[in-house]
Amino acid sequence: MGAHLTRRNVLLAGLATAAVPALAACGDGGAEPALSDNADVRLPDYVPYRDVQPDLPGTKAGVLSGYYHYPKHPVAAAPDGPPATGPSIDVMTLTFSPVPPPASKNPMWRKLNDTLGTTLNYEVVPVANYPVKFALTVAGGDLPDGMLVLPTAPRQPAMLNALFEDLSPYLSGSGVRRYPYLANIPSSSWSPMVLAGGLYGLPMPRANSGSAMFYRADIMKQKDLDPHPTSFEEFLKLSRDLSDPRHAKYANGDPTVTLYFVLEMLHGANEWREKNGRFTWWLEESDILHQALDAMRRLVKAQTFHPDGFTTVGKFKDWFGNGQVAMNYDGLSAWNQYLLQYGATDPKFDVDAMVAPGFDGGRGSHWAGPSNFAMLALKKAPKERIEQLLRAFNLLASPFGTDHYLLRKYGVEGHDFAYKGPDPVMSPVGATDVAVPTTFTTDAPQSVYYPQDAEPVRRQYEFQKRAVEVLVPNAAYGLYSETNVTYGDKAKQDIIEGPLKGYMRGDADWGDVQGAVKSWRRSIGDTMRGEFETYQASLNT
Repeated sequence: MGAHLTRRNVLLAGLATAAVPALAACGDGGAEPALSDNADVRLPDYVPYRDVQPDLPGTKAGVLSGYYHYPKHPVAAAPDGPPATGPSIDVMTLTFSPVPPPASKNPMWRKLNDTLGTTLNYEVVPVANYPVKFALTVAGGDLPDGMLVLPTAPRQPAMLNALFEDLSPYLSGSGVRRYPYLANIPSSSWSPMVLAGGLYGLPMPRANSGSAMFYRADIMKQKDLDPHPTSFEEFLKLSRDLSDPRHAKYANGDPTVTLYFVLEMLHGANEWREKNGRFTWWLEESDILHQALDAMRRLVKAQTFHPDGFTTVGKFKDWFGNGQVAMNYDGLSAWNQYLLQYGATDPKFDVDAMVAPGFDGGRGSHWAGPSNFAMLALKKAPKERIEQLLRAFNLLASPFGTDHYLLRKYGVEGHDFAYKGPDPVMSPVGATDVAVPTTFTTDAPQSVYYPQDAEPVRRQYEFQKRAVEVLVPNAAYGLYSETNVTYGDKAKQDIIEGPLKGYMRGDADWGDVQGAVKSWRRSIGDTMRGEFETYQASLNT
């Protein structure tokens, strides 16, 4: 969905809610600009980078550029020398990985500082601790130069207006052209930066083609099965053919994300649908939801789900990798991760992905993901300091094919990676060093690239071409609702874990589902809907 209910999103939402009291107690208030001020904010111009030509060109619809190999002679990202010479830069951000070695023990980090012309001091916070750490830092008032602000952070407009720099005088319209790598970031990634009547951060762009129903191509081939069903009935048959409960083999693992896939077959809303200014939540589309849940009940009854799928958290990738389940709906970044992790120990391991067919035939839909992960907000500072920071972060957004992208993603040759032909293949040491969280500072637009083999590049590119043809956006993407930030994901999770899963298992009836949605509507849903509608109207003023 626009923000799929994954373990990552639930964790971020829950911890952000826990941080509300600390933010409420801090001095971040002040008069919040009128929503109508957002209409005056101009997004930065989009100026695509052209100095490295892809093997498979990206498209305006959202297909990422694909590259079979890294250029033999990477383009110099800073041909005039280090761009950010001056005082050191402090950044607080998160990581989903182990905290990397400090710069004193990390050649990649030291070279990163050399290329910038300053010292980049990261406070790297494990994701489980980040929202509370963020709130306490804001409450204390001693802010670093840059801070990652999650979409789930509460009270954003007032906080950003009071404490952080409005970057629109620097980056709006043609202003961004002074920072060509930031200008290379698509407009869709910038739109969530518009809050409190200004442009309050730098984006961390992500692919808008979202997630995919991955399948084990090796298992499909072994069983001589067609991995591209053309209807739900064919998907059900495929799931049956892949399942062998006597030998603990199943088609599917996670019922929640499989439900998303079925809803894509039915052209269901991607979180929120908007028509004539009126927003509708995905669980309010009762006819579509009822049909999808009935279909899920058939899949469960046919024993196509791992028996622990309804209660287990965090095992689905492993089940997919070791062959306990043959299909898994996951984020696109998992494609390369699967190949690296499981292909290293199983030479037959192979993965591909399908786009949802129409439920009764024809074309289904594919839910777009958010085009941005979070924002990097810069604390208020004199003009000269803001410009130094922007020059530094511009280099951290240098794109595929440049020497600086190679450094950020693969580290230092000989220590972190070795070349296989023109392509950098990272060592275990490199995987640790490059965990320096530049990806969670800002970044270049993502690319399709797999150094070990060109075939996955072609497959990923072809999948994205199929997906964007039927892409359905989340109408609330880029819009702010305090109610959604504070309560939205937790309320959604409660409904999914309760009546939705109960219905799929046969433990709950349709009345239970309807009752939960009505309760949601009364408690927070109508308020959330109104906030989204008001915010959208402000942008169109």
